[in-house]
Amino acid sequence: MNNGFVFAVQGEGRGHLTQAIAMYELLTANGHHVAAVLIGSSSRREIPSFVRERIKAPIITFLSPNFATDKKNKSIRIGKTVYNSLLHWHKYSRSMKLIREVVDTYKPDMLLNFYEPLIGVCSLFKKLNTKVVSIAHQFIYLHPEFTFPAGGNKTDRYFIKKYTALTAKGSDQLIALSFYPLQQQRYKNIIVSPPLLRKEVFDQTLFNGNHILIYLLNSGYMQDIINWHKLNPEQILHCFTDSKTVKGKWYYDETLCFHSLNDHTFLHFMANAKALVTTAGFESVCEAMYLGKPVLMVPVKGHFEQWCNSRDAAKAGAGTYADEFNLDVLLQYLPHHQNKTETFAEWSSETKHILMNSFAELLQQPMETETSMDTSPDFNFHPSFS
Repeated sequence: MNNGFVFAVQGEGRGHLTQAIAMYELLTANGHHVAAVLIGSSSRREIPSFVRERIKAPIITFLSPNFATDKKNKSIRIGKTVYNSLLHWHKYSRSMKLIREVVDTYKPDMLLNFYEPLIGVCSLFKKLNTKVVSIAHQFIYLHPEFTFPAGGNKTDRYFIKKYTALTAKGSDQLIALSFYPLQQQRYKNIIVSPPLLRKEVFDQTLFNGNHILIYLLNSGYMQDIINWHKLNPEQILHCFTDSKTVKGKWYYDETLCFHSLNDHTFLHFMANAKALVTTAGFESVCEAMYLGKPVLMVPVKGHFEQWCNSRDAAKAGAGTYADEFNLDVLLQYLPHHQNKTETFAEWSSETKHILMNSFAELLQQPMETETSMDTSPDFNFHPSFS
C-alpha cells in the first residue's frame, strides 16, 4: 500500500470517533499509514480533545449535517434536521469540495467512511477518486438477515434505511458492525463484523465499584440525572457529557460529578463501575458488554437508531432499556442480569481478521470506472416492512 488511508468521520457523539481511533490503532499496528482524518462537525458540538491526542495524523474539520434537537437539547427533530440541511446546503457544498481536495491531495489507496453522510452525497455527483469502504453499525439495517425490533414506527424504519443507503452511496464495500454474528456473514458487498474496540478496552483492569457511570449524548438530560439524584443521594454517580458548561469536572455534590468527555477517563470509570447508563449509542454499549457491565439504555427521543440499538442490545444480553433516565429501572434489573462477556469477547476477537482480510481483498481488485462504480445499496430502493 503506497499512500495509505484517509478517514472521514461523522462527529456526532463519541461512537464513530472512537471507532476511528480503534481503526487507526489497528492499521498503524499492522504497518499501514493513515494520511489524514476528515471530521464532520457543527457549531453545536466540539471535537473532543482525546481524538487529537490519539490520532497522530492531520485532522481536517468541515461543516456537516447534524441532528437538530428541541430547545431543551433532548429529543431529535427530523423535520428541523432536514430543513437545516437544506438551508445550509451552500456550506455543505464547500465541505464536499474540501473532501475532494483532500482525496486528490493525499491520493489514498482507500477512504474509510465512518457514517459521514457527505461522502455518500459526494458520490451522487461523481465518485471519489479512491476505493471507499463505509463502516458503521447502521449498515446492518441493509442486511437481509437483520430483523428490526417489534413495535418500531414503519416510517422511521423506512427513512433510516434510506439515509443509511445514501451514506453508503459510492462505497465499494460496507462493513456492518454488529452486536452478534449472523448466519450469512457476507451479503453482496455487506460484510458483518464485530465492533471496533480500542486497545484500552482490552487493557482495563476490572473490579466492581459502587458507582454508576452515565454517558449523555445530549446535555439536556443533565437535569433528569440531577432530579433522580436528589431522590437517591446515597448512590454515587459519574456522568460524562459534551456540554460546553462542564469544563473538566463539575462536582454537583459529594455523590454526583459531571465530567467533560475524555475517553481514557471514561473507560477507567466504566471498568470500575457497577453499571452503565447511556443513550444507547452502539460503541458505548459494546464496550460495556466486553467489560461485563450491565447497561440501562435510554434512547434519545426521536432517535430511531438508538431505539433499535436498545432493543437489539438487550436481545444480545447487554441489559435493559427505558424511555427516560429513571435509574430505578436499572437497580431493579441488576439482580437478574446474566453476564454474556465470554460470548461477546469471542465474537469481538474476530474483528482484526475480518477487517484486514476485507481490505486486502478489495485492494487487489482494479478501481471501478464511473459507469460501473456503484455497488452500494440503491438509494431509491423500496424496503419491505416485514
